[in-house]
Amino acid sequence: MEAKTEHETDSEQPPKKKSALRENIEAIIVAIILALFIRTFVVQAFKIPSGSMKDTLLIGDHILVNKFVYGVKLPFADTTIIPVKEPKRGDIVVFRFPEEPDKDFIKRVIGVPGDVVEIQRKQVFVNGKPLNDDYGIHTDPHVIPGALQPRDNFGPVRVPEGKLLVLGDNRDHSYDSRFWGFVDMDAVKGKAFMIYWSWDREDFGVRWGRLGDLIQ
Repeated sequence: MEAKTEHETDSEQPPKKKSALRENIEAIIVAIILALFIRTFVVQAFKIPSGSMKDTLLIGDHILVNKFVYGVKLPFADTTIIPVKEPKRGDIVVFRFPEEPDKDFIKRVIGVPGDVVEIQRKQVFVNGKPLNDDYGIHTDPHVIPGALQPRDNFGPVRVPEGKLLVLGDNRDHSYDSRFWGFVDMDAVKGKAFMIYWSWDREDFGVRWGRLGDLIQ
């Protein structure tokens, strides 16, 4: 039989296998990159800390927010590089709070650019017509005069271009556009679309009936 040369012998040796540690590290790195990509561009989870959106969202609800629905933004910036669509009236949006940009707020869009919004004795009007406001609730029967504060009597104001007017569904207990003004369109992070977990801290239990609910 013909003897193999040294070169031929070396070339036929099986390739070295990756160590288990290296494979695990690579898998973890890929998982982290995918998670960061999804969180940055697609979906992000948020927790509801206050009752300003009751009864639509309750304290302890954990929600998912679609970050792609309004367009793709540069990471760590408010610049939209691929616009998709703009928020519309009735959308529940997460945004950077104008007074403290490091905090996220969640409210319902009531006025889009060009809309004229007014509140008279708790009734919301948009462009002169009463708003179909089934989601808005009032727990305080007292009506506060507009001269004292804008909770129950507000406007009329026209929403500027590139801005949104937002209100909490729990109208008597929400700190929103009535008090601090408009939301910049570029500050919107996404649209809330589903409750994936809900914890009732008062009864110390899971609200099973809310899991998987779509947010409207």
